Amino acid sequence: MDLFSRTWAALRAAVAALPGSEFAKPSGCRGWLVRDLVCHLVIDAQDVLITLATPASSPVTHDAITYWAVSSSLPSGEDPLSALIVRLAAAYEDPALLKFHLDDVGSAAGRAADLADPGMRVSTQEMVLTAGDYLAAYVLEWTLHHLDLVAHVPSVAGPPSEGLARTRAMVEKIAGARFPASMPDEDVLLVATGRRNATAAERAALGDLAARLPLVLG
Repeated sequence: MDLFSRTWAALRAAVAALPGSEFAKPSGCRGWLVRDLVCHLVIDAQDVLITLATPASSPVTHDAITYWAVSSSLPSGEDPLSALIVRLAAAYEDPALLKFHLDDVGSAAGRAADLADPGMRVSTQEMVLTAGDYLAAYVLEWTLHHLDLVAHVPSVAGPPSEGLARTRAMVEKIAGARFPASMPDEDVLLVATGRRNATAAERAALGDLAARLPLVLG
């Protein structure tokens, strides 16, 4: 759970460091600007608060790995939820308001995570997980979205190395295969999740695994 806090704090700090002009740039999420991604992070923070306040009495059904639904179809950005995020983000108009809202709700989500009992069972999306596994799944969420945030804003710091390493390990478990040691963690995550195409050298190193990509997580 400490890693959840560190990756979330790093992502929020990166957003706080963004000049307002950068919010109109593309993000690494297909069809979303940076402002849309930040608005999505506000929704994510709300989800964390809701889930940690939704204890479950039924048995655990999922863990940090099986929490993720896997598809091979890249998002178009045109589904109803993505379109709603775009409209919500545009309604903020001033990026400072969006940054303030993320800091406000995001800080509360971070405090709730710090106070949560890792063994407590929580319910979300018709799944029951321990709070520890739920927050571990969000390490992956925060790390990938941190990469999305800085995709076209190289002046802002990227995700912490420990978050990249842990997310790579989770993606490898989801894939049921190890990625080549020659590929850095960030490149593994970008290629594995379809955020960029593999180079010829990477495809050669990936071998048969290349045909199973991307792993689109939702």
